Amino acid sequence: MRIYLVGFMGSGKTSFGRKLAQKLGYTFADLDERLAAQCGKTIPELFANLGEAEFRKLEQEVLHQTIADEDIVVSTGGGTPCFFDNMAWMNTQGKTVYMHLDAKALASRLEHAKSPRPLLAGRKGEELLHFIEEKLTERQAFYQQANMMVSGIDLTPEKLLVYLEADQVR
Repeated sequence: MRIYLVGFMGSGKTSFGRKLAQKLGYTFADLDERLAAQCGKTIPELFANLGEAEFRKLEQEVLHQTIADEDIVVSTGGGTPCFFDNMAWMNTQGKTVYMHLDAKALASRLEHAKSPRPLLAGRKGEELLHFIEEKLTERQAFYQQANMMVSGIDLTPEKLLVYLEADQVR
C-alpha cells in the first residue's frame, strides 16, 4: 500500500511518516528530500532559482516517481496537493491522510522550526499566524479531498493503523 501524508508545513508529516514507515516495515520518502537530492540543491535554493511554478513541476515529477514503490509512506510538501492533479493522483495511487492542525498550533511549531521554509521567510508572530490562516483557507479544499483526516496533535502510528484498517475518517 502507498500512504501519502498531506497537510500544512509543520504538521508533522515527515517525523510521523518516518515512524509509521518503520512500524509497517515500509520505505519512507520525504518528497522535499528526494527533490533536493535529485536536483543537488536545497528547497529554498530551488524555490529562489526556479520560482514556484517551475518548482511545482519538478515536485510533481518526483511525486509520480513514488509509483515505483509498492509499500511506501510519502511525506508530501505542504503545497503538493494543491497543484496540477496531484491530490486526485495520490488518491488513485494509494491512501491519503490529511494531518490536520489549527493555525495557532502550526504557527507555534513553525516559529521555532530548525529548517528554513521559503514561504515563511521573515514572518514571525502575528504576521506568521495571519499568513498561515490565509494559506490554510486556500489549501483546505485540497487537503479535505484526502481519504481520511486525522488530528496531528496526538497521532501515533498505532492510531493511524487502526483508522486505516477500519477505513475511518476522523
